[in-house]
Amino acid sequence: MAILAVVALCVYLVDQIAKVLVVSNLYEGQQVQVLGQLLQFHFVKNPGAAFSIGSGSTWIFSIVGVGVLGFVIWYAPRIRSTAWAILFGLLLGGLLGNLTDRLFREPGFGVGHVVDFLQIPLLPAIFNLADVAIVSSMMLFLILTLRGIGLDGRRADEDDEGGEHDDAGGNVDVGQSDEESGADIDDAAHVDEHGKPQA
Repeated sequence: MAILAVVALCVYLVDQIAKVLVVSNLYEGQQVQVLGQLLQFHFVKNPGAAFSIGSGSTWIFSIVGVGVLGFVIWYAPRIRSTAWAILFGLLLGGLLGNLTDRLFREPGFGVGHVVDFLQIPLLPAIFNLADVAIVSSMMLFLILTLRGIGLDGRRADEDDEGGEHDDAGGNVDVGQSDEESGADIDDAAHVDEHGKPQA
């Protein structure tokens, strides 16, 4: 739980600080080359979801964001794995970063425009650090799911092996019990009705 909170807080602070710097130093629509064409700062205000999807439905994304945020907070105490804690921390921090924009930025509460400023040739959309955190959490989710790692940090095959060992142990105990019972029956067969051993 502590790891999740630290990751979420770091993502949130870095995202918000970056947005403050962009708004303070760039005008809307301005482009600045950082690594040539590989990475550019392109300041835009996005009324939609991540990567400028669904423009014009800001209030819907605000409601969905609050719902997902509540689910993450409710589900967090069940997590016992460091990897899953990092995943939910990235998701929580990213959701909080964009939700803060939608709630408190212009043009109004719940319909605020998200500050986007990162642009790379591989993607046509402009995004921000909160989007990066959210997408990273989804990629980590796929990796953990494909590897079969549960919320407790254990892999599914480890649980199966544990079950097989338990079954094997149970079979040994049953076998031993059968042998002991057979020995008791043999001993009883060598004793006559007066309790004297027979030859």
